Amino acid sequence: MTNFRLILTAAAAIVPAAAMTPAQAQRQQVSPEQRIERLERQLQQVQRQVFPKGKPADTAGFADDPAATQSSVAAIAQRLDSLERQMTDLVRMAEENANRQRTQGAEIERLRGEQDRRIAELEQRIAAAATAAQPAATGETAVQPASPPKAKAASSAASPATSEPAATEADPAEAAYTQGFKLWEAGKYDEAITELRAFVSAYPKHRRVSFANNLIGRALLDKGEARAAVPAFIANYRGNPGGERAADSLYYLGQALLKLGQPAQACNAFAELDDVFGAKVRPELKKLNAEAKQQAQCKG
Repeated sequence: MTNFRLILTAAAAIVPAAAMTPAQAQRQQVSPEQRIERLERQLQQVQRQVFPKGKPADTAGFADDPAATQSSVAAIAQRLDSLERQMTDLVRMAEENANRQRTQGAEIERLRGEQDRRIAELEQRIAAAATAAQPAATGETAVQPASPPKAKAASSAASPATSEPAATEADPAEAAYTQGFKLWEAGKYDEAITELRAFVSAYPKHRRVSFANNLIGRALLDKGEARAAVPAFIANYRGNPGGERAADSLYYLGQALLKLGQPAQACNAFAELDDVFGAKVRPELKKLNAEAKQQAQCKG
C-alpha cells in the first residue's frame, strides 16, 4: 500500500504540472503523442525512485516480492526446457523397456514350450518295457546276439542262450559285467545298477559297455522307474549307436514310454529302430518290436 500511495502522490504532482491555460496550450501546441511520451518519462522517473532495484512485477505496489528480471526468466525457461527433454527421454525409455519386456516374455514362453515338447518327446521315445512284460526267459538273455556255444576260453563270443554270459579268469572286465548281470537276473536291481555302473566306469572301451548301459536301463524299468530309465536308454543309443545293444535300447525306450502313457512317442522309438537298423536287427528283437508296435497301435 505504501508504494501505491507514492504512485498516487507522484501522479497528483504531475497533474498540476500538466494543467495549462488554453492560451499556453495554444502557444506550445503540444501534440497528444508528446504529452503521452512526457507522462511515460515522468512515470518512469517515479518508478525508479520507488523501485530502485528494477522494473516492478505485476504485483508491485501491493506486495514486497522482488521484481522478476530477464535473466531469471531466461533461467526458468531453460530449466523448463531441460525438464521437458528429460520427461521425453523417460517416456521413450519406459516405452522401450515395456516393448523389450514383451519381447522377452514371448521368447521365454516359446522356449518353455519348446523345452516341454522336447522333454515329452524324449520321455516318449523310451518307454515300453513294462507293457510287454516279458518273462525272465525273454529278458536280457532273450535279446543277446545268437551264437553257437563255445568253450570258456572264447568268452567274448558267449552264447546268449545261457542265463549269463560266459566269463574267464583271464578277462576281469567280462567277470565284472557277469556279476552285474547275475544281480539283475536275481532281481537285485539296485545292486545290479551299482555293479554295472562300476564296470562301465572301469572299462569304458569294452564291448560289453553297450550291454551294461542297456541293462542299467532295464533294471530301472524292472524296478518301476520308467521315467529314470528313459534317459538311460537314450544315452546308450545316442552315445554308442554302433554298440551291440543300441537297437535294444530303442526297443526298451519304447516300452518305457508306454509305461509313462505316451504311446505316440513309443511308436516313434519303435519306428526309429526299424529305420536305423533295418535288416541288422536280430530276428527275436525284430519280432518283439513288431508285437510292441501292434500293442501300441502304431500306424505304418
